Order: sequence, then structure tokens, then C-alpha cells
Amino acid sequence: MKKRAIIFDMDGVLFDTEIMSSQAWFQLAEERNLGDIADLTNDCIGRNRADIILQFQNQFGQEFDAEEFLTAGRQLMQDKIDREGLPLMKGTKEILKYLKEKEFIVGVASSSSTKTIMSHMKLSGLLDYFQAIIGGDQVALSKPRPDIYLKACEAVHMPPEEVIAVEDSPNGIRAAHAAGMKAVMIPDLVQPDAEISALLYRKYDSLTELKKALEKEEL
Repeated sequence: MKKRAIIFDMDGVLFDTEIMSSQAWFQLAEERNLGDIADLTNDCIGRNRADIILQFQNQFGQEFDAEEFLTAGRQLMQDKIDREGLPLMKGTKEILKYLKEKEFIVGVASSSSTKTIMSHMKLSGLLDYFQAIIGGDQVALSKPRPDIYLKACEAVHMPPEEVIAVEDSPNGIRAAHAAGMKAVMIPDLVQPDAEISALLYRKYDSLTELKKALEKEEL
């Protein structure tokens, strides 16, 4: 039987953490009188830390201490996780169990740091479901460039065109499509516009729907 592979983004796909990050940024922006950063926040979804810093400095100037802002936001988010736990997206455990039973090769390609990915996986007890973990700190160029997905495909020893990429963000979809993968979107904070819709292989409302599609061999 031919091996199949699927690579997940993490925040907003496996963990309901994208909204937590955005809320932390909004809180800081309000406290610091930075104004409305909704568009900036959406544009940063899927990017790695270095790319996000550039986006902030483009908007607020080179003197803006984006590193400190992101560190403060990360601390607010971590405090919430410490208080309330790490929230999973609907269907996360179910789809990972299914993929393991069906002997899929499963990986993560997230713009979060490898350290953060490992921490989340260990805290949630999900680490053993993954054969490859690629963080944003492992590549020079962030999503929407394809580098992280090309590296993930290399890690699972599969050609990109045979690998499913599961993403929630436009930047992630752009990266997966540019890598030549089957780009599947499960939108979280941002719905696909016409540009992104044209790049999609499939779109689902949840991991539960994706699991049903896999069971029906629609992918």
C-alpha cells in the first residue's frame, strides 16, 4: 500500500491558539495607544517571528521595538495557557488517531519556533503522532514563501505533489501552493478571498470534516 503524507500547520489548525495570540496583541496595542492593528495582525498570521518583526517595523517605523512587543504578547498568551490550559481545535485528537491507524506519515510545519511547537505537543500529549516537526526558526524565509513546506516534504521523504498541507491562513495557503502541495484550508480567523480560493485543493470547516473526507477517500 502506497504511503500517504499530511502536513499540518499548528496555530489555528491543531490548537485554538491563533485567537489567543491576536487577543494578546490587541490588548497590548490598546494599552500602548498603537491604534487599530487588525489588518496588521491578519497579515502576520502564518509568518515567522523575523518576518513579523519586519511587518511591525514597516507600519510603526524602524525604532519600534517589535521584539519586545512580541515577547510581551507571548507572555500574555503563556499566562492564559497556564491558567486555562492549551485549547485544541475541534477534531484534533480524532483526526490524529485516525491518521495513525491508517499509517499516514504526519508532520507539522509551523511558523512558531521549534521550541514552542515541542512544548505544545508535549503539553497536549500529541507528540507521538508526528514523524516530522519543522518550526519557523528552521528556515530563512517565512510563509508565504514555500521553504518551510519544502523542508517538511523532505523530512517525510515525499514529493510535494503527493502531500496534503492543512492550513488556516492565506499566507500558509500561499506557501503550500508555491511548494506544489495539495493545499487544504480550514479557515480560522481569516476567510479565503478570490485569490486564495483559486489556490485551494479543498476547503473544509473543521478537522472533523477533513477526517470524513479522508474516510470517504475524497482526498
